[in-house]
Amino acid sequence: MLRFVVLFLLLLVSLYGQSDKELLSRANTYAKSSSKTDQFRAYNDYKNLYLRALMNDDNKIKKFALEGIVSSGNKLHIDVTDYARELLHMKSSYTPPKPKKVQTKKNKNIKIKSSHKLKAVRWKDGRLILKFDKKLRNNQINYFTLYDSKTKKYKYVFDIHASMLTKSQRLQKSGIDSIKLAQYNSYTLRLVIAHSKKLSIHFKKDGSILYIRMAKSYCKPNKTVKKAKKSQEKIYVRPRKNKVIVIDPGHGGKDPGAIGYRHYREKMVVLQIAKELKKILKSRGYKVYMTRDRDKFIKLRHRTKFANDKGADIFVSIHANAVSRKNAKKAQGIESYFLSTTRSSRAKKVAELENSADLEDMNFYGKECFLNTINSHNIIAANKLAIDLQRGALASLKKRYKNVKDAGVREGPFWVLVGAQMPSVLVEVGFITHPTEARRLANREYQKTMAKGLANGIERYFMHN
Repeated sequence: MLRFVVLFLLLLVSLYGQSDKELLSRANTYAKSSSKTDQFRAYNDYKNLYLRALMNDDNKIKKFALEGIVSSGNKLHIDVTDYARELLHMKSSYTPPKPKKVQTKKNKNIKIKSSHKLKAVRWKDGRLILKFDKKLRNNQINYFTLYDSKTKKYKYVFDIHASMLTKSQRLQKSGIDSIKLAQYNSYTLRLVIAHSKKLSIHFKKDGSILYIRMAKSYCKPNKTVKKAKKSQEKIYVRPRKNKVIVIDPGHGGKDPGAIGYRHYREKMVVLQIAKELKKILKSRGYKVYMTRDRDKFIKLRHRTKFANDKGADIFVSIHANAVSRKNAKKAQGIESYFLSTTRSSRAKKVAELENSADLEDMNFYGKECFLNTINSHNIIAANKLAIDLQRGALASLKKRYKNVKDAGVREGPFWVLVGAQMPSVLVEVGFITHPTEARRLANREYQKTMAKGLANGIERYFMHN
């Protein structure tokens, strides 16, 4: 067993951190790939670069990172409205980076290859139908949302790599302020749906046809919508009785996890958040199980086995982060991790804490077993789930609490996720060693708000996947 542990630690030591320049170069390389997995990696690298720029007060790197986040986020249909708004307000008095010039060459290639034509536009059963002359590919459609503070309108934008056979046109639909379809440039067709209130937009691709639907509950404001504003979770209520979720409160029993500020124990904090999350998800129609519902020790490998036995659709492991007393007042923020063979120096430090409780499992999952149990399709799905959980938690908490920090979505070698046959994510709900975050994590109202945000993230994941 000791030999496996030593080999594992040597493997971790061999992986060094990267400079901002190296991280930017890697992100730009991933961004140029047509692979969706690489696009997710680019998005995460840009997010990490953005966080570094904030810490170092480096506006130049910050702008590069924001441009990357917006570009890759739009390709992945991720809501990057806040980042896009921040980018618009930044000064642009410096020369664009060289990688951007390479991207321009790529855009020229797209211009030449864009051979799809829009043949017809019509309404049917309340849906907008766009018919093209050829079968659409997934990477031809980019969807994102914006909020125009001047006109106070929400804009839902579809960028489609295609061209029109007719001139730009304005479409009419009762209850919608404006819908405009136009040729944005020689190779991009842009559809903009603008409205003074939020809309629920859903779309799907079927061969050469793109279907777009606008939810009636938002198009025609009524008393039901007003009630939904008072209780945000009602907006997300969509009973899905066929979906099974396993929640894993980290540590337990003889393993207290991290001991933080005022001796708060990780195992108790995460158990309380997990119970609140289960309550919310069950009220929304999901089947929910917990690996432990009391202060009990469970081996790491038994947790994913439990999820596999239940036929879970997703596995969410909840933990709290920690650092030494020396850095206790500096380190804070929420992080979400998904399992991958790629490991950053930041992820290694966090993983060492979470893996240390059960050394026997590190022997059980030797390096070969570890690599064999990772499925590439689950990595992509887990990355999406991690992004949605991170967004959901942050959105919910920022409405009620100040200085809620986004520490990003990362890849990490967490043994508790190994062996899961479904998308699995580990959420670090905050630093139990940070004075402010620790007090919040021990507060029941904060726990409920956190659980509500995680539930919204899970709901969003199932709605879009």
